[in-house]
Amino acid sequence: MLDTAATGDPIAASPLEDALTQLRGATRALGYDDGAYELLATPRREVTVGIPLRRDDGTIEVLRGYRVQHNFSRGPAKGGLRFSPGVRLDEVRALAMWMTWKCALMDLPYGGAKGGVNVDPATHSLAELERVTRRYTSEILPVIGPERDIPAPDIGTDERTMAWMMDTYSVNHGYTVSGVVTGKPVSLGGSLGRATATSRGVAHVALAALEHRGVHRDGATSAVHGYGKVGRSAARFLIEAGIVVVAVADQHGAVYEPAGLDLDALDRHVDTTGSVVGFALGAPLEPELLLELDVDLLVPAAVEGVIHVGNAHRIRARIVVEGANGPTTTDADRVLANAGVYVVPDILANAGGVIVSYFEWVQANQTYRWSLDTVEARLRERMLAAWHFVMETAECRRVSLREAAMTIAVERVFDAHRSRGLYP
Repeated sequence: MLDTAATGDPIAASPLEDALTQLRGATRALGYDDGAYELLATPRREVTVGIPLRRDDGTIEVLRGYRVQHNFSRGPAKGGLRFSPGVRLDEVRALAMWMTWKCALMDLPYGGAKGGVNVDPATHSLAELERVTRRYTSEILPVIGPERDIPAPDIGTDERTMAWMMDTYSVNHGYTVSGVVTGKPVSLGGSLGRATATSRGVAHVALAALEHRGVHRDGATSAVHGYGKVGRSAARFLIEAGIVVVAVADQHGAVYEPAGLDLDALDRHVDTTGSVVGFALGAPLEPELLLELDVDLLVPAAVEGVIHVGNAHRIRARIVVEGANGPTTTDADRVLANAGVYVVPDILANAGGVIVSYFEWVQANQTYRWSLDTVEARLRERMLAAWHFVMETAECRRVSLREAAMTIAVERVFDAHRSRGLYP
């Protein structure tokens, strides 16, 4: 299922502009010069490929694919692959940069990368998507690998996509290379707990943020914007913790029930129809209006830029926990800060996926599987350790959580640069 929803108002800044603005603020706070900024802003490698696809009806379609490796000073590049008709190079550049900061913030031995193909999975057959995946993998084969760049699922891709990538890479190398991707099926070396890791991480941080802001979890209200592979499980984990989920949205629409949605019934409806639209036990709602509900917790878990300068002044949630990458623009961030909205940034809130991807990579290298209890305990430990460090840094420096997270991450990456030195 695509993890998308309405992308918001066209006046929203581009993801790359937001990513670069965040980086500029962090380098200034750290006292770095323009050279350091340029070094950290510039991707180390970018690959653009043409992907010829023979459709099932025999016609030929040529797609465009990208892989951007933003940084590998701390280790091999790491980042997802998305299939979406709106994929563009600047978007992939921004997402790769955010992955660099996310990995550094979580103290993982990775740099950041991202990939994308401008294809709509909803309009292509499974056989066509397999051909797209295998051709894309073949085109970027020289720059990926378990010690170079390790892709993972993202919007429009899943564990089956990763299985096709692993098989294509392995066939070309003449032996099975399990560690070339993460987010694989467990039967092919995937990690237990990986499928819901991002959602669990979001829930861990959301509960910590509620406690920190003095909001008791029992009976606290929340809304989840994006009901795909992040938002759907995040909503479930929040309910299990005692929080009332009053509204959810996907790319087609939203449903609202002030007494709390019945997620068991909703999930059966979504599995049958493919959308939350038409759910009988909730009132229909425009996805954009879900963002403006008066709730304790808002989880934007869809795509970039859904909270922007055009709607930020109408956000009434006390706490925003970013399940998606870049859901809040820089201008909107300022509006929310002035309104006293507590924003937990994406590079902290949604890092659960890359943490368990790291665990999967480690297990592949060890050829030893960890138990689900071990994976989830270590995920919780890392998420809460990062949360406390960022929160305490923010309070000590009297800055936002985003500014604190960015300065921590950027400093770690630049320290790695300086330690390694510049190759003459």
